[in-house]
Amino acid sequence: MTILKNKTTILIILAFVGIYIIWGSTFLAISYGLEGFPPFILSGLRFLAAGILLLLWRKSKKENTGTITDWKKNAITGILILTGGTGLVAWGEQYVTSTEAAIAIATGPFWFIALDKKNWKSYFSNKLITTGLFIGFAGLVLFLKSSVTPTESENGGSVKLLAFIILAVSSVSWVIGSLYSKNNPARNSTFMNIAQQLVIAGIASLIIALFRGEWRAFEIAKISLSALSGLLFLIFFGSITAYVSYIWLLSVKDPVLVSTHTYVNPIVAVVIGWIFANETISSIQFVGLAVILLGVALTNLSRYQFEKRTQVKIRRFNQVLTRIVNPYKYITQ
Repeated sequence: MTILKNKTTILIILAFVGIYIIWGSTFLAISYGLEGFPPFILSGLRFLAAGILLLLWRKSKKENTGTITDWKKNAITGILILTGGTGLVAWGEQYVTSTEAAIAIATGPFWFIALDKKNWKSYFSNKLITTGLFIGFAGLVLFLKSSVTPTESENGGSVKLLAFIILAVSSVSWVIGSLYSKNNPARNSTFMNIAQQLVIAGIASLIIALFRGEWRAFEIAKISLSALSGLLFLIFFGSITAYVSYIWLLSVKDPVLVSTHTYVNPIVAVVIGWIFANETISSIQFVGLAVILLGVALTNLSRYQFEKRTQVKIRRFNQVLTRIVNPYKYITQ
């Protein structure tokens, strides 16, 4: 029993390392991949290869691929989360660094709240969530103010601003896909669903690449070793290892604990980008990142279950916060 418990603990640690380090590294891997692959070809090959490998694995376990309805649901989820959510990140990284892309994506939890309309009443009646949203938005403005400035050309700032807008769209697409998946789950196993989502997302990305003319400009002979290494990393680590780790962790640990990768990934991206690609961020951008993460932490804080003593401290904090926001509320006539 002790050996089994220790083995599970080790697997949990490794899985967290996977979603913390690997997902934080994928932003740099995308930038390497873009050295030889156009964005949607890179994403398409990544998703399709990973999806086929997972599909073959599930078929080797004699698992059924489900009905047309299951494929349809997974197609919608895959296109929104992967083609839109991740594919657009690859497009955005043509114009911003991997570090900047990771920081922009860190605002994802705010979009969950903004788009989950049926829970608005619960969200916006919670002081921690509303405060977190305000702080997070302030951090985003601070980050963008320092990031969007013309550099190499007169329109450099506008192109970079467009890239950040596309990164915001990618977050929205990811959230819409996640909410759709939650409300319209397919009946397959989790891993079969992932395999189908990856396959469809890969095909959709390659079709987009066709309409964008990426295939005409693509030359296999010009693929560098670093670009190929980036693609392989994205296939085997980003789309398989980390994603499977994430899904498994959701089944054995509290989802709120698993969601802490939201805070860690941007920090990992900043460190790895600095070490391997000499990417740097300004002091104002760093402060913006810290403020964004503080906002994300506050929006998620209400989902944690605390000890009674901690709950009392939180209530006292809320009272102080209320007095600051509305100092006249407690003044009696």
